[in-house]
Amino acid sequence: MMHVRRSPEEIAANRARYEEHQKKGLEFAPRALPGPSPLPAPAIDAAVIIHQETVPGGWYWSTKLLCGEAIRIDQGDGNSTVALVAWNADDTSERINLVDTAKVQWTTALGKGRVIFSDMGRVMFSMIEDSSGAHDCLMGGSTTSSNAAKYPGQKTRNTRDNLILVAVKLGLTRRDIPGILNLFAPVRLAEAGGFGWQPKRSNSGDYVELRAEMDMLVGLSNCPHPLDPDPTYQPKPVLVTRYKTGTAVADDLCRTATAEAVRGFENNALMRA
Repeated sequence: MMHVRRSPEEIAANRARYEEHQKKGLEFAPRALPGPSPLPAPAIDAAVIIHQETVPGGWYWSTKLLCGEAIRIDQGDGNSTVALVAWNADDTSERINLVDTAKVQWTTALGKGRVIFSDMGRVMFSMIEDSSGAHDCLMGGSTTSSNAAKYPGQKTRNTRDNLILVAVKLGLTRRDIPGILNLFAPVRLAEAGGFGWQPKRSNSGDYVELRAEMDMLVGLSNCPHPLDPDPTYQPKPVLVTRYKTGTAVADDLCRTATAEAVRGFENNALMRA
């Protein structure tokens, strides 16, 4: 790896910028996050709906989502895990990054009021509604081999292959597929170590609404999570609604809840400058 020499002036400027951000973070009082969104999901005004589609169990879906729009993913009458990936529509080398999302916000617990970051430190989604609070940003999704071991003799589809199909249809390759966010997946670290499934944290009919903070290409896969204890492959359909939300107000919770979110939105503003 080639070492890049930096001038004393550049080093000093970088240090000053780091110390400024550190000071802001230490002085910032995070806002309290709300509890889960109410059930059942309230109706969305028909005047703002752009598109609705039911994604059958085991299948996938993709869309272009513009800044100022949102998607609601609704489990309806059953429990389903939905894997989500996203890319910046104008530069697909920028993509969702769940490691940074957890690291920057100091938590793997994603819910209403949190944001989801790209790998370039910008905010891709704001979680404006969420009745679940049970989402997994660490485990990844199912594969041909994991399904074969879990559902011997059953005909199945899996998240990995679904997302490859999504990527190809968007003009991308399997190497462009980022780490996934598993929505409605009650995964937590077990006391003895390793990951555990906590079914009591998931409700039939849960929903989440994600507001786009940049123009994106979004892909979904509706397949059971690798830790889902059901021995039968029977994923339920989910209803996806794309709708207009408009520009967020200045004191919007997702934009102001943490110092990290504030900086992420500052980076978004620089992108549009």
